[in-house]
Amino acid sequence: MITSLSNPLVKQVGLLNKKASLRKEEGLFVVEGRRFAEEIPADRLERAFVTEAFRDTTEGAALAERLQAETVSEAVLQKMSDTQSPQGILALVRMRETAPEEWGGGPLLLLERVQDPGNLGTIFRTAEAAGAGGIVLDGETADPYGPKVLRSTMGGIFRVPFRTVPRIGDEVKRLKQTGVRVYAAHLQGQTAFDRVKYPARCAFLLGNEGSGLSDEVSGLADEWIRIPMEGRAESLNVAVAGALLLYEAYRQRRNG
Repeated sequence: MITSLSNPLVKQVGLLNKKASLRKEEGLFVVEGRRFAEEIPADRLERAFVTEAFRDTTEGAALAERLQAETVSEAVLQKMSDTQSPQGILALVRMRETAPEEWGGGPLLLLERVQDPGNLGTIFRTAEAAGAGGIVLDGETADPYGPKVLRSTMGGIFRVPFRTVPRIGDEVKRLKQTGVRVYAAHLQGQTAFDRVKYPARCAFLLGNEGSGLSDEVSGLADEWIRIPMEGRAESLNVAVAGALLLYEAYRQRRNG
């Protein structure tokens, strides 16, 4: 049982929660909570930790055994955790991103500088629900392995194909060369998003919460589309915009 707060492993886990650079260097991220831990793929689990109180429950004991979890004190788990009230279980998981040939058949989401962790996590959840083929994030988008993003994905980080690229513009060019039609969500789009017939192979470009897509990236799109708005609203939350686009494409697929 680990009880020392100065244990190097305890310090490592705490730092992994705080530093994206360390997560990238180590290739590891931290998952907290029973429901999230239950979804960890067996081949990606590095280590797991539980408190005695967690292990003393029927469900907790079964999960701790499956994950071969080490027992730690309540104080140690608190030190490792990113939350004020840890749920008694925490795990280190190996990162894995998805190669393009492994993506699903639905539309792709291409994200440029989406920086709010809650928005990114919601985009993951929506992408899964609407059958997106995958998500591509640029280097300036929030770290998908950050604690706030992970909590917002509700486990979607393990189920939605995604990968990170240095520049989203290069990915747009690559996709277009493979026959994918790319649509930019843009305030100056001439066509309403629900007036477009989306092909089976398509992608939606979404930009930064404050400034939208850069001119360089939006200029690479095959077509600009807009989401009609009334009142004095100037734009929609990026996660809401992504949901509308994905669900319109989903609706069209369902209706044939």
